[in-house]
Amino acid sequence: MAHTTIKGIIQYTSKKPERLGQERGREYFTITQQADDALVMHAHCEIDDAPNVIRDVVLAMNADASPIDCSVRLSVADKYEGSAWFRFAKDYVECESHNQRDGRISQRIETDDKIKWLQAHPIVGDGLLMKLYDLNQGPGKTFFPNIMLTSPDHRGATGPLLFKTGFGIRYVGAETVTVKAGTFAARHFQVVDTAGNLPQEHPPYDLWVTADDNYLLLKAGVAGYMQTHYELTEVEILQGANHG
Repeated sequence: MAHTTIKGIIQYTSKKPERLGQERGREYFTITQQADDALVMHAHCEIDDAPNVIRDVVLAMNADASPIDCSVRLSVADKYEGSAWFRFAKDYVECESHNQRDGRISQRIETDDKIKWLQAHPIVGDGLLMKLYDLNQGPGKTFFPNIMLTSPDHRGATGPLLFKTGFGIRYVGAETVTVKAGTFAARHFQVVDTAGNLPQEHPPYDLWVTADDNYLLLKAGVAGYMQTHYELTEVEILQGANHG
């Protein structure tokens, strides 16, 4: 079987002085590299902070991380909030959804070019997002205008619906990173230039991914009012012939 699956857990903790190191959530994920070069990410995300959030995402993408299709189901405060299915074509994107606030919704948004990324809010997906940056240009910054979100809320706790935005990715450089899952050669990135593209500017966001083609998120931190930390605690690579 010509596919490979990476399975792991990301722990969410707080960096606020009064909650320093306290666990505030967790994420269980798999990333499967298929024989047709499609990448399929499954993520079950739990945020304990009130109102608590449970999110389940299945996102398929091309080798360059551009989205193919996605499904999202969202619960907030232990109650169903919404669910949606997204599909991405060359010059348009579409969404079929239902949520508590708006009921049943169909969206179709025409686009000038292929959408480069769908931000469905799993933390493991933030690592894959860094594939957009061209490492051949070395450390620096690139702005990406063709981004879609499933929710403009920083916790991804609304919708889900299509929301068009753009932001920048800055590559800081190569580092060695030690997390609970081990010590890895890493690449350090930052998400920047969110002002004016979201209802509320996202606080500064630093993240580190493996220095290979997997772009597996090792750790990340959000400053500002959020003061959150994310860390890979367990990881396992499964060959297709050895599981399923």
